[in-house]
Amino acid sequence: MKRTVKRFFTAVVLLLLAVACGALIPRPFMPVHASSEIAGSRRILLLSGPIHTDIAIPLDDALRARFDFVESAGVPLRHPDAEWLIFGWGGRAFYLETPTWGDLKPLPVLRALSLDRSVMHVDIAARIVEPQASVAGFEVDHAEFERLVTFISNSFRREAGQAVPIRNFSYGPDDRFFEARGYFNALFGCNTWTASALRSAGIRTGIWNPFPATLGVSLDLYN
Repeated sequence: MKRTVKRFFTAVVLLLLAVACGALIPRPFMPVHASSEIAGSRRILLLSGPIHTDIAIPLDDALRARFDFVESAGVPLRHPDAEWLIFGWGGRAFYLETPTWGDLKPLPVLRALSLDRSVMHVDIAARIVEPQASVAGFEVDHAEFERLVTFISNSFRREAGQAVPIRNFSYGPDDRFFEARGYFNALFGCNTWTASALRSAGIRTGIWNPFPATLGVSLDLYN
């Protein structure tokens, strides 16, 4: 019994150490920009919840054309109040079967802790108030913004060159889900996808970011 307890606490300590190192060790190790540089062409937002993060990018005609397939699936990109297009990547079972904490069930949790197929969630938003605790803004130049948009676009799984919407399911009237590339698990989940997307835009993060809080710590440290 004592040996089991000792192993448990050892595992917990090692996990906590890994999480701390994941936030504190930067990736990339050296800054992308010199300290005197100011990248300020486009503003992007990181939207954080208790366990999940999304990326919001500003809507314009070029973006509407780039993601016309989400409009065809039902996301109203031309709504007069739409200012932001929001993307999130996550586990299929948890995303689709747990729209609220009241819907939490054992099977989606088990899949999230093991291995699950992934989906992309796309939504729109009107004006997003800044500053607030759940919103972090970053300025990127045109090339960095294009790399971010390409990263997001490449995260959609395509069949015969077309993104694959998940029919007859959404959280509300303005959002939709799509099949995504890659597999989800607890170690490399939604927040590690968000971190990779941010890095594609030249934003430094920790080397491993499984939680919104640790991702936020690394962003505060290195940007």
